[in-house]
Amino acid sequence: MRIRLLDVCLIGLLVLTACGRKEVPGPAPHEPTPFELDIPFGFPTKLNIPADNPLTVEGVALGRYLFYDGRLSGRTHPDSLMSCSSCHIQSNNFEPGIDHPVFQGGFVHGINGQQTHHVVLPLVNLVWNKSGYGWNGGIATDNPDAAARNIEDIVRMSVTAPDEMAGDTSRVKALFQSLDGYPGLFEAAFGSSTITFKNIEKAIAQFVRTLVSANAPFDRYLRGELQLSQSELNGFILFTTEEGADCFHCHGGGGNPLFTTHLTYNNGKDSIFNDLFDRFSITGDPMDKGAYKAPTLRNIAKSGPYMHDGRFATLEEVIDFYSHHVLLTDQVDPLMHHAIRGGVQLTPNEKTDLLAFIRTLQDDDFLTNPDFARPGKFPDEP
Repeated sequence: MRIRLLDVCLIGLLVLTACGRKEVPGPAPHEPTPFELDIPFGFPTKLNIPADNPLTVEGVALGRYLFYDGRLSGRTHPDSLMSCSSCHIQSNNFEPGIDHPVFQGGFVHGINGQQTHHVVLPLVNLVWNKSGYGWNGGIATDNPDAAARNIEDIVRMSVTAPDEMAGDTSRVKALFQSLDGYPGLFEAAFGSSTITFKNIEKAIAQFVRTLVSANAPFDRYLRGELQLSQSELNGFILFTTEEGADCFHCHGGGGNPLFTTHLTYNNGKDSIFNDLFDRFSITGDPMDKGAYKAPTLRNIAKSGPYMHDGRFATLEEVIDFYSHHVLLTDQVDPLMHHAIRGGVQLTPNEKTDLLAFIRTLQDDDFLTNPDFARPGKFPDEP
């Protein structure tokens, strides 16, 4: 009986002790600040943002530093610095542009001097691209078999490619781990001060997805804020009609504010196809030989040279090509309705009007937006 009474007392003591014990709270979950991306008037509401990399204020801020930091190649020697911004210059629509101080004529090469396969595409409004990145559309979100599928993958490719930064991901992350200020920014953005290359990819991709251009004169015209000139309106009609310049099928029009479908087309530039990086290299479909992405026409006046190989230096040359020099081949896209007669055959006045309209797509606010510009100093600088 004594043993049973003792057992009861011990049990009661344990219960009282447990009831008085306070729970030790675990670490608070990491919750960065959501970044509110404003969708401009008339733009699509569906965005291409991976579920595992939502936009955050902290991530975008970190990505902006990394985008402009010349140490992204993993090197620190002044002669070998290269960043995303070395080729993607804000004032040139995040392209090199013909007036680049190093890459003359719009053609770029990497740290090792090896030239890239194609001229650079702009980094603008990519948050709406769901049909594939690159001139051949080979980096495809909707292709589970693709080696690279999104902007995050493009960051890795750019850092490691021999014709770009020719870097090593382990060296890159170790370098930024050693730089004052960066570990804290990674912790704020991703919940850990241990820098991984995956989080480097994510941060830069977040910043790139915020590069939205939507305040060109044509946008303001659609919003009823200004009136276009008669020449610009004439050009708009030419742009959006098959009997005119017939541009809208591939580049969109009044109903497509992106001014690209993000799809690939053979637009009748060539009759011999020997490029190893056209759309055919991705699909294996012979009808895709000589097919390339129709790039956005936003800020296009700043994006020369033109076509995948930069063969045209000016917009005037591009318009002249589509007017008189389109080649009819088995591979030319069916949307090139005027290929049978060599082009749309615009008159000199029509060419002037079309060019006037295309220039209304230049968004100077985007090209000078301080939120997209190089930071005044980097995190490790005093």
